[in-house]
Amino acid sequence: MATTRPETDSLGTREVPAAPLWGIHTLRALENFPLTGRPIHPLLVRSLGLVKLAAAQTNHRLGAWSDDDDKASAILAACTEMAEGGLGSAIVVDALQGGAGTSANMNVNEVLANRALELLGCGRGEYTRVNPLDDLNLHQSTNDVFPTALKIAALLSLDRLEQRVVALQEALQEQEQRWAHVVKVGRTEMQDAVLITVGRGFGAYAEAINRDRWRISKCRERLRVVNLGGTAVGTGLAAPRRYIFEVTEALRQLTGLSLARAENLVEATQNVDVFVEVSGILKAHAASLLKICTDLRLLSSGPDAGLAEIRLPARQAGSSIMPGKVNPVIPEAVSQAAMLVIGNDTTLTLACASGSLELNPFLPLVALTLLDNLDLLAQADDILCRHCIVGIKVDEARCARQVENSTASATALLPAIGHERAAEIARKAAHTGTSVRELAREAGISDVQFDQLTSATAVCRLGFVPPSTEKR
Repeated sequence: MATTRPETDSLGTREVPAAPLWGIHTLRALENFPLTGRPIHPLLVRSLGLVKLAAAQTNHRLGAWSDDDDKASAILAACTEMAEGGLGSAIVVDALQGGAGTSANMNVNEVLANRALELLGCGRGEYTRVNPLDDLNLHQSTNDVFPTALKIAALLSLDRLEQRVVALQEALQEQEQRWAHVVKVGRTEMQDAVLITVGRGFGAYAEAINRDRWRISKCRERLRVVNLGGTAVGTGLAAPRRYIFEVTEALRQLTGLSLARAENLVEATQNVDVFVEVSGILKAHAASLLKICTDLRLLSSGPDAGLAEIRLPARQAGSSIMPGKVNPVIPEAVSQAAMLVIGNDTTLTLACASGSLELNPFLPLVALTLLDNLDLLAQADDILCRHCIVGIKVDEARCARQVENSTASATALLPAIGHERAAEIARKAAHTGTSVRELAREAGISDVQFDQLTSATAVCRLGFVPPSTEKR
C-alpha cells in the first residue's frame, strides 16, 4: 500500500502521508509553524466542529447537496462527530500560527472532508466527491469561523470555572463560620494593628471571591455576540443572505448558548477588544487568589518561629535535606498559576491591540492565552479549595496568647479608658514586656471587662455604642 497520496493546493502538489485524515494545508502548517509543540485546545476543536455543523445544517437546509443525500449525511455525520468531541487527535496544527487561524480552519476542513469520504467508502484525498473548501468551508471564512469558535470554547470553559469559584467561596464561608469565635491580632503594613477574628478574615476572602464570581458571570454577555456569517471582513461576501441570517440561530440551537449575531459584522470582525475585557476579569480573579495565598503563607508561617496562627493541611514532605519540614505547596502552586494568568493577560492585550484594518491576525495567540487562563483558574480554584481551604486548622491558644501580649489589644480598650491612657498601656507593654491584660488591670480594667472588650462580639461590632446618659 502507498504510504503517501498526492494533494494539490494553489502553491502546487505535495505528497501527503496516506494514513492521517488531514491533507496538504495541514502539512504546510506543520512545516511552517513548529512553535509551541502544542496543538490547539481540545475545547476549541470541539467548538470548531459545532460551527462547522451549524454551517452544514444551514447550507443543507438551503439546498446544498440536495441531489446527493449520501454526501449530505456523511458531511453532517463527520461534523457531528467532531462537535461531540471526536476526531481531536487529527487536529495537529500548532496552537500558534500565522494567518489568523487559517491553518486550524483548514486542518478541520480536511479532517471533516476525509472523514466524510471514509463514511462514503471513498479513499482519503478524493476531493472531487467531498471537498474541504467547496463543501466543508461553504459560505464561511476563517475570519468568522475561528473567532466564533473561540467564543464558544470560552463560554463552555466558563461553566467549569464558575462551578469552581462557587465551591471555593462556599469553603471560605464555612471557615468564616467555623472560626467566628477566635479573636486574633489584625495587622496593617505587617505590624500589629487592632483585634479581629479569624472568621472575619475568611469572610473577607469569601467576599472577594464572590465579587469575582459576579464579574465572571458577566463574561457571558461579552462573549455571546458572534460574527458568524460575515465571512472575510464582515460583509458576508459569497454567502447567501438567508445563510447569514440563519446560521447563528442554528449554532445557538446546537450549543444551547444564548448566541446572537453581531449587528455590525464588519466591526465585530475588525475588533476583538471583548477578549481584553474578559481577560481583565480573569486577571482580577487571579489577583484575588494571589492575595489570599500570600496571606495563607504568612499566617501559617513557622510553625514554631513564625505567625503560625493557622495550620495548612500537610500535602507532602517539604525538603530533601531538612527533616520534618512541610511547605505551603498549595498556596505556592496557586500563586504561580495566578502570576501566569496575569502575564497571559498582558500577552493577550498586546495581541488584541495589534490588529490591523479589517482583521486581527493574532487570534491564535488570543485563543491560546485565554483558554489557558480559563483552565489555569479553574484548576487553581479547585486545588486551593479541596487541598487547602477545607482542611485549615486554627491554633486558638496561640491566637489567644498573641491577643493578650500584643499592643493591638490596647486599642480595644479605647471605649473604656480613652486614647491617652490606652496609648500609655501600649507603650509600657512594648518597653517592659508586661502583658496588656496586666497593665489594663493596673489601670482599673477588670478581667471580665477586658474579656468583654476583646471578645469576638466586641471586636467585630461595627463601631461601639456609648453608654446612655440619664436625662436631666
